[in-house]
Amino acid sequence: MAMATGGGNGPMSEINITPLVDVMLVLLIIFMITAPMINDKGVELDLPKAEATPMEVDESKLVMTIDKDRQVFLGETLIPNANLEDALGNNARLQREGELYLQADKDVPYGFVVQVMAIVKKAGIPKLGMVTDPNGGQWPPPPEDMGDQPASPKE
Repeated sequence: MAMATGGGNGPMSEINITPLVDVMLVLLIIFMITAPMINDKGVELDLPKAEATPMEVDESKLVMTIDKDRQVFLGETLIPNANLEDALGNNARLQREGELYLQADKDVPYGFVVQVMAIVKKAGIPKLGMVTDPNGGQWPPPPEDMGDQPASPKE
C-alpha cells in the first residue's frame, strides 16, 4: 500500500506499477502459449543471398540429381519416383548425417523440383542444400534459355 509523505493532503506523486506488472505477465503467458504453434512453416530452406560468395561444398556429401527426363538419382543410383520416399527414409547415411544436396537440370519444371523437395522433408531429412552453377547464370537470361516462353517484343 502506498503512503504519501510530506504531511500534506495533496495529490500522490508515486507511480503504482502493480497493474503494469500484471499486464506484462499476461502478455508473457500469451506469447509462451502461442510460440510453439507458429513453428509450422512447410519446407524449410536456407537460401543463399544473391551477392554471396560460392560456398565450399564438401565432396563427401550425398547429392540427389534430377535430370531433364525427371529421373531422380541418389548419388549414382537411379531411384524410381514411386519409391523415392522409402529410399530416402531407409538410407542409413542420410538418416545419420541428416543432410542432402539437390541439383536439378534447368529444364526440369519447378513444380517437380518442389515435389521432390517435399518428399525429402517428409522422409525426415532436416537439411537440404541446393547446388547451382555460380558462374553459369546470366540475368536476365537470353531468350533461347527461356524455354518455350515467347520473348517479349522489342520496340
